[in-house]
Amino acid sequence: MRQVHAVLLLLMAIMVSACSTTSSDRFEKAGASKEDALESYTSLGLQYLRAGDTAGAKSPLQRALDIDDSYAPAYNAMALVFQAERDLDIAESYFRKAIDADSDSAMIHNNFGVFLFSQERYQEACSELARATEDPFYTARAQAFENLGRCYRRTGRPDVAEHALRRSLTLSQQRPLALVELSDLMLEKNQDPEAAALFNRFRELVEQKRVNHFPLSLWVGIRVARYEGNANMAATYALLLKNMYPQSVEYRAYKESAQ
Repeated sequence: MRQVHAVLLLLMAIMVSACSTTSSDRFEKAGASKEDALESYTSLGLQYLRAGDTAGAKSPLQRALDIDDSYAPAYNAMALVFQAERDLDIAESYFRKAIDADSDSAMIHNNFGVFLFSQERYQEACSELARATEDPFYTARAQAFENLGRCYRRTGRPDVAEHALRRSLTLSQQRPLALVELSDLMLEKNQDPEAAALFNRFRELVEQKRVNHFPLSLWVGIRVARYEGNANMAATYALLLKNMYPQSVEYRAYKESAQ
């Protein structure tokens, strides 16, 4: 029985290998142009990445780079793969190769900026994200402004952060992080009515199950509920913050405010 099981496993491995080879080579065998092959290999790599198969993603992306070692989208995708694997030095090297290959790509600057932000390298992150916002045709420009506003806040620049967050909401009225961050800024400036209006727009997204709460949104919700005189809502947000994010900076701020 064990021998049969071993044979089946071997056959499955052969089939997987054959499928991989077929999917990896089919773009060139089909007589596709170089540009089509590059796009197809990169797209295939990203499909593997989205499925959580980072190992499988590397082969088609490397194939794209074998065809053209200056193809920026493949370098960008490879950076995302290594970022997902937490090989951060390798990921950064691929991001830099992507930027060297296409220094005007807003998408790459945005992705690299988010990568740097995740490592709390905020000055560098803000520089990359600012580059991403410069392209008026970038389809994710609202997100880039949202990211930039959050980054400027981390560097202690509330005025330019506010400008970036407002630009994000001008481009897309339902950017959840921009709504919460800007609401938080307005609370800090004692502009409570606007803070409440912004937070209530975020709350509607939560009620529609389009987004979920996170530490800052709950802390902002507590303060907005206090401003509105809604003690029950403030208590609800406080309980959620305690149960879901007991180690967060926001929960510590809440406890200090309740003393």
